[in-house]
Amino acid sequence: MSGKVDKADGRRPICENRRARHDYHVLDTLEAGVALAGSEVKSLRNGKGSLIDAYVRFHDGEAWLMNAHIAPYEQANRQNHEPRRRRKLLLHGSEIHRWHRKVREGGLTSVPLRMYFKGSIVKLEIALVRGKQTHDKRAALRDKQDQREMRRALRAETKD
Repeated sequence: MSGKVDKADGRRPICENRRARHDYHVLDTLEAGVALAGSEVKSLRNGKGSLIDAYVRFHDGEAWLMNAHIAPYEQANRQNHEPRRRRKLLLHGSEIHRWHRKVREGGLTSVPLRMYFKGSIVKLEIALVRGKQTHDKRAALRDKQDQREMRRALRAETKD
């Protein structure tokens, strides 16, 4: 992702989980803060984060980001962090309980979509999702290809 700041809301992207939108139907999204160590924030400022295979787990009334990779910071000393440690998500209790109930009852799961800086604070956009079937994925790819071809045809027409 680029390090450019989005002018509309002041967000600077760090990393994105593009695979999530391909594998899941996104039903709802939520912005969460992330409890990080200092070396993790410095590593994220260098763009060294990844949300591939990451997920959100609810346990004892708390939300945790699991399996997200933040590379160790090169200049850190022995207080450097574990790259794939679990990280606490900062959400309101009512949001945690509501999403936990939906995940427990409805066959849904929660995955991170993207991580970004909002000012100097690291935020995470998490989504409540339902898995896509193989035929849904194929249809989505076909629609995307059709849209691309239509845009090409329109551009070719306007050039003539």
